[in-house]
Amino acid sequence: MDASTINLLRNGSESEVEEILRKFNEQNAKTFTFSDLSDDLKEKIAESLLKHMTQKLSPRAQCLCLQTIRLFSREKTRLGSLVSDDTLAVLMRLAGLEHYSRQGEEESGITIQLGDSEVTIEAQKCLCNLIFNSAQAQAACSKNGCVEGIVQRLKTYKDPDLQFDIKFFDMRLLFLLTALCADTRPKIRFELHGFTYMIEVIDLIVREAESRSEGLTDQEVDLCSEILKILFNLTVTVDRNNLDEEEDAHMMRLVCVLRDLLLCTTASKDKREGILSHTVNLLINMPRDCYEELLAPMSEGEMGGFENKEVEYDGKNMEAIVILLNFLHDRMDRVWDEPTKSLKESLTPILHCLCETCRANRSIRKFCRAKVLPPLKDEVKHLPEEGNTLRNRLCKLLTSPILEVKELAADFLFVLCKESVQRMVKYTGYGNCAGLLANRGLLLGGQGQGDYSSDSEDSDTEDYSNLAENTPCFRVNPVTGRFEEDKAKPWEGMTDEQKEYEAMKLVNAMDKLNRAGIIQPSTLGEDGRPVPVSHILELMENQPNIPANQSDEEDE
Repeated sequence: MDASTINLLRNGSESEVEEILRKFNEQNAKTFTFSDLSDDLKEKIAESLLKHMTQKLSPRAQCLCLQTIRLFSREKTRLGSLVSDDTLAVLMRLAGLEHYSRQGEEESGITIQLGDSEVTIEAQKCLCNLIFNSAQAQAACSKNGCVEGIVQRLKTYKDPDLQFDIKFFDMRLLFLLTALCADTRPKIRFELHGFTYMIEVIDLIVREAESRSEGLTDQEVDLCSEILKILFNLTVTVDRNNLDEEEDAHMMRLVCVLRDLLLCTTASKDKREGILSHTVNLLINMPRDCYEELLAPMSEGEMGGFENKEVEYDGKNMEAIVILLNFLHDRMDRVWDEPTKSLKESLTPILHCLCETCRANRSIRKFCRAKVLPPLKDEVKHLPEEGNTLRNRLCKLLTSPILEVKELAADFLFVLCKESVQRMVKYTGYGNCAGLLANRGLLLGGQGQGDYSSDSEDSDTEDYSNLAENTPCFRVNPVTGRFEEDKAKPWEGMTDEQKEYEAMKLVNAMDKLNRAGIIQPSTLGEDGRPVPVSHILELMENQPNIPANQSDEEDE
């Protein structure tokens, strides 16, 4: 735009303004940086737009003004008057969120007025961009009544005449504010009771989908996903161990709704993936005693059905847990099929979620153990990481270069093994789990710190025991975790002098690698953790007596 066009934009008729803005918006639909406009020109355009929006314009003209502001708001700098209190107030009014103060009273309130829906949605989009790109806009909108207005309109979401896009961008605004302005979180959660309202909106959406006997529509999934992201922001800093009775009840209610959401189908497979991901993220923030709400008791009639055998355990419906395990399996398929996909981003949330639920709930842990670590039969003839079962894939992750993934996969398997070193070695092999044992000071064996039930029995199934008895030339190699043929010892037939000579050759080779910094020999300290040695010969001194493996124990 040149100076003459800007002058016409400022003083021209409504039709002339519309024509100018229509051309400008079409030309810059994909523009994110207006380097061809000087700061002064851009500011004059913004002021002209604000002037027009404060006047009585047709909805079409208002939309064109707002579209231009939305284009300008994409820039992270040079926002100028776009983030002023006056501009934000106008945008809030057009978005149907207007703050007012009662004269003579300290209280303030919100006026919700919905005009033309297209104008409302365009104004919401402008606010989203400005809040995302400007700390000034974030601070202003956290205090000028924007949050209160959104929560107030949240109460009207049952109204079928309220358009989906208005609900969606309301929640997008609230997500940005809760993500970028920490002080809005307690206000929404406690003062405005937005936490409860959002739970009920999700529940309403799920109930409507069930009444239609259909899955969630794409729009419903998008709205639920935005709400789940807000709820995550509201709960991410909550001390889960110090909740009062009311807060605990809200968390219980939320997990119950999340269970229903897990069981809902969706019209699109991609949308299903997205909403499961957000649900998993939110479950991580829940108090441990709330995970019981993921399970539902099964009636006697339901327990007898063939179709329920896969999801019934200990008289409880484990459908939600099956979905979480399937989600983990699908994520593993995806990251190996698509090497560019971030392994950390894909697997850490679901692994963390399963660790938390299994550690907190005995029934969930035992069910997951039956699915992930079934009794070893012929599988013991192969390496633990070979194959496509969940156990095989988790064992493969134990040597992943991604530290977070490796630790969470090890933690999940360790919890399923009731933090028993002997059992962990049996299912994964000592070589795969050595890192976990070293970090926890369990290289000498023993038990972890978890609080688990003591009722258990020998885990060596009949097939597993028969395999050991009927193959005398084979034994389980604890390092690799599989049956291997006994091999002749390399020092058999050597004289003592030859053995000593070979031993010194080995010591010298290890010392050379040590001095080159290629390896760091260590011995085991009293705490069961590796302690680096200064010379290779120290490995021969003060070796601890490693207790013989005790008989493996297993859940009932």
